[in-house]
Amino acid sequence: MVRPMKNIASLCVYCGASNSADPAFLDAASRLGDLMARNGIALVYGGGRMGLMGRVADAVLAGGGQVTGIIPEHLYRIEVQHEDVSDLVVVQTMHERKAEMFRRSDAFCVLPGGIGTLDEMVEIITWRDLQLHDRPVVVVNQDGYFTPFRTLLDHMIRHRLAHPRVAGHLTWVHGVEEVLPALAVEPAPCRPARPERI
Repeated sequence: MVRPMKNIASLCVYCGASNSADPAFLDAASRLGDLMARNGIALVYGGGRMGLMGRVADAVLAGGGQVTGIIPEHLYRIEVQHEDVSDLVVVQTMHERKAEMFRRSDAFCVLPGGIGTLDEMVEIITWRDLQLHDRPVVVVNQDGYFTPFRTLLDHMIRHRLAHPRVAGHLTWVHGVEEVLPALAVEPAPCRPARPERI
């Protein structure tokens, strides 16, 4: 019997850091942060203060929620960090950042972003495919933003360069209001995470 994932203490959100992003995407990040705070779900994210990253963090904080930012030292030195987060963790490298975000999170959510967000999304899917974790990954395909990626993934599967199971590693939703309900019905992780292998 599959046990649904009813209780999530912390959600890792991958998203863009550009203030020039579509206002609808920025607004969506704020709405997700508000929903997380209202439901007592802590945010784990990349530690930035700009773009969707800043919006989701600000909204969680405004709602009285907990925010943990993980930022590599080279970005901290150029002062792009969010100084008001509950806990700001400075690490040495980008890889350490991703590993620490993974370690602190019960599930993952992907909002629109650029190449860095794509890198984070692909890596967390790869780790799942390699059976390093079985935590849920929800992709918010707002306004079809990630449709080209979904098409590419289908293309890889069709050409037998990715296993069909990879498609099942992602849960697709159309808006941030669907994220928490989608996570609530995901199977609860049953495989112990092995962060030392990441």
